[in-house]
Amino acid sequence: MAWKHGPKPVIGLLGGIGSGKSTVARLFAQEGCAVIDADALSHEIQKTPEVQLELRQWLGDTIFDPTGHVSRKALGAQVFQQPEKLQRLNSLIHPRVGKRRDELMTVYLRDPAVKAVIWDTPLLVETGLDRECDVLVFVNVPQPLRQQRLIEKRGWSPDELARREKFQIALDKKAALADYDVDNSGDEVASLRQVQRVLSHLFQAQRS
Repeated sequence: MAWKHGPKPVIGLLGGIGSGKSTVARLFAQEGCAVIDADALSHEIQKTPEVQLELRQWLGDTIFDPTGHVSRKALGAQVFQQPEKLQRLNSLIHPRVGKRRDELMTVYLRDPAVKAVIWDTPLLVETGLDRECDVLVFVNVPQPLRQQRLIEKRGWSPDELARREKFQIALDKKAALADYDVDNSGDEVASLRQVQRVLSHLFQAQRS
């Protein structure tokens, strides 16, 4: 089987907000995969002087916390209220994330210790990056459990989840695009077994 990027597969993660895609990505990492976390890259980029200057000129000082860093909560409260603001933020951040992703891809594709590269990207389908993946894995968690996790971890209300999800493609459509499904509603041991099965099947198919 030939991979789109050469020597090893790129596995894209899909799933709803609060489904635990980052947890599943970490489990793939335990199995020898390299993870490119777009959310983490975005936070790194928001700390750069040029981006901070543009955000401050555009949205003001209220989106910064006392340490001078961009407050994720304050930024989200502004941009997720207005689609045009979200679009402008994405146009500022996404190209820089893409450049950093390309740099990491070069490193990971050359590293013989890396079995596969995992793309943990919130808007994978919405930005068309799913078409650059060899395999798509849908992280499946029922909505009530996702809501419970978001209440506990981020203090989100059901309205907040609904408001943010309206900017994303429906989950049933994402699930239909996926090659594999990982049920992440149980404990990590159960999720790890599923991750191992995905990799086993993937590389077995490659050898056949």
